[in-house]
Amino acid sequence: MKKLYFLLLTSLYFPCMVFSQGNIRDSVIHTSLVTLSYSYQFPGGDLAKRFLSNSTIGASYLYKTRKNWLIGGDGFFMFRDTIKEQGLFKSISTTDGNIIDGNGIYADLHSYERGYYVGPKIGKVFPVWGPNKNSGIIVLVGAGFLQHKIRIENSDNAAPQIKGDYKKGYDRLTNGVALSEFVGYLYLGNSRLVSFFAGFEMVQAWTKNKRFNFDTMSTDNTKRFDILNGFRIGWVVPLYKVAPQKYYYY
Repeated sequence: MKKLYFLLLTSLYFPCMVFSQGNIRDSVIHTSLVTLSYSYQFPGGDLAKRFLSNSTIGASYLYKTRKNWLIGGDGFFMFRDTIKEQGLFKSISTTDGNIIDGNGIYADLHSYERGYYVGPKIGKVFPVWGPNKNSGIIVLVGAGFLQHKIRIENSDNAAPQIKGDYKKGYDRLTNGVALSEFVGYLYLGNSRLVSFFAGFEMVQAWTKNKRFNFDTMSTDNTKRFDILNGFRIGWVVPLYKVAPQKYYYY
């Protein structure tokens, strides 16, 4: 009882430390990570026959455990304003490659690449070269869904040949299951103001055309293998609570 009384007095009048709580500077913490990112990708496999290199804008949510495991999901929107595939409108074009619109003049047509990927992910952080044990080499793997198509813009909808649902006969809508891998570096700053990641991303997809193609007047049942490889960099918003500093009283 005397010992307990002594400890209470000590804590009230001569405390050595009010509290001690682990924080990102000296501990492996669990936290939610929200990211916004950009990547530049290079197509491979069957995708390279249709599209050129493209850009993406992506976002993800990852939960990081105290063991530095990561689990969550991500997605990205892919785009480019030119395509590689030729002869898409050959069956409805003039001999010089133009389409006559409803006004009897050449139609103003533009073709773009559009697509997206979405899926769950799991991975791990290996703490090296960072300001704390929450930063380091990051490895992620995932499975998901990839879709891409040719977006056709018909100015003023003046060409009835590719107006409304007729566009679908030329857009090459394609999708299927996909795998993804990412290897890079994750930096979680001690102050939470500066946090980012960067690395190399790979996507492989087993896809199939979902349209009846008007230019060939047939359904393309070819099983495709689409590849995307590129570099991704992003901003990380960690959602952990900032632990208070250690205070000492004398």
